[in-house]
Amino acid sequence: MKNAKSNFSEWYTEITKDAKLCDLRYNVKGFVVFMPWSVASMKKMYAIYERELERTGHKPAWFPALIPESNFHKESRHVEGFTPEVFWVEKAGDNVLEERLAMRPTSETAMYQMYSLWIQGKSDLPLKIYHQSQVWRYETKATRPFIRSREFYWIESHDAFSSLAEAEAQVHEDMEMSTNVIFEQFGVPFVFFERPQWDKFPGAVNTYAADCMMPDGRVLQLPSTHLLGQNFAKPFDVKFLNEKGESEYCYQTCYGPAISRIYAAIISVHGDDSGLVLPYELAPVQAIVVPIPKKGAEETVNAKAREIVALLSSSGIRAEADFSSNTPGFKYNHWEMQGVPFRVEIGAREAESGELTVVRRDNKAKSKVKQGELAAFVQKEAKAQISDMKKKALAEFEARMSKAETMEKLADELKKGKLVAVPFCSMGKEGAACADEVKAKTSGDVRGTRFGKEERAHGNCIVCGKKACAVAYVASQY
Repeated sequence: MKNAKSNFSEWYTEITKDAKLCDLRYNVKGFVVFMPWSVASMKKMYAIYERELERTGHKPAWFPALIPESNFHKESRHVEGFTPEVFWVEKAGDNVLEERLAMRPTSETAMYQMYSLWIQGKSDLPLKIYHQSQVWRYETKATRPFIRSREFYWIESHDAFSSLAEAEAQVHEDMEMSTNVIFEQFGVPFVFFERPQWDKFPGAVNTYAADCMMPDGRVLQLPSTHLLGQNFAKPFDVKFLNEKGESEYCYQTCYGPAISRIYAAIISVHGDDSGLVLPYELAPVQAIVVPIPKKGAEETVNAKAREIVALLSSSGIRAEADFSSNTPGFKYNHWEMQGVPFRVEIGAREAESGELTVVRRDNKAKSKVKQGELAAFVQKEAKAQISDMKKKALAEFEARMSKAETMEKLADELKKGKLVAVPFCSMGKEGAACADEVKAKTSGDVRGTRFGKEERAHGNCIVCGKKACAVAYVASQY
């Protein structure tokens, strides 16, 4: 297998194919078939994220995939931002529709017309609803499975409040959810940025987004959260009666963790030259039992393997045994490639003694474990495993952070795959011209300023030479 860090692009192509994560041969360009091994993990990711959303007071709902074109035109910046990416449905059977219907690129225009019906008084607020869904966007950039495609899988939460302060607090809560799930449970480190005004969600007041670093030195956006203010409430008439009986428009936020893209980050950040390294909670199989039969002892070894699978399964561990005719070495390599967190090896000696060889996937550490202690050992090591994976990923992430005060230094640092802090003139629209020049001269994108961490700017803008007012971060992006 290609080197995961130094030859990431080829490694990624190879692992998504060889580990049977997806199949690109579907005959609609830009659309991908997600296969059982990846979907099993993504279903677990959905469940973890939905528990976190419900813990913070969100309720589930399902909204239609088709949105009338007129809904988009209610918010002018939104329609301008998304219309070029929309797939349109114009016919039903042989009948031309009176109004075109958009395949959902995002759900604001579908959900908020319903919010205007559901919200009447202050007692109806806050309204915090999420739905898991697919969205469709006609991406014109090169598609890449899980990272960028024309159909992706995510969760959207859309919240409405009676005050701006509550909406701003929700932005912070969204970021806490991202940390609790993506870093603490999935082991992927990131930085939350406040996006510059020229790069915000169409129709938002402000956009905030989590960027992680991929092994090739490019950033990948994970969840984003948007402070919408009243920009959608006014055109969609989302308002409530306050205590004085006066009508007020709601303040809104939306949050979108893209499950399929986060999966891309997980397999990329943790993967190594042997293949996938999956977090224990997300692995479709958490422990693979590999019998190593000796001539004349095949049934004894296989019976012990079945016994071990039953033992692990009874403790809630997802376990399977590989009874295929492949050699032990082939089996080891195969299940390492699939990222199974633990391998239990059973030969004739282990079957007789009851002392088993257990191998951790992340660090290849081998241990001798008595059969009666196996389940407890796996569960204990699983906690150590995610802790070690987080430490390793965080160290690699922090090693990619850098600074530059000249365009030449910025260009050099970007070539090294760094996320670079630079002095910048403005995060307002007036800074867009400087950002364009950064892009033209270095191929780097201004990602924004760190949210929740005050950083004082020194010196002059790296582009125009005006006094810097912000510490901006620049990286190559997907």
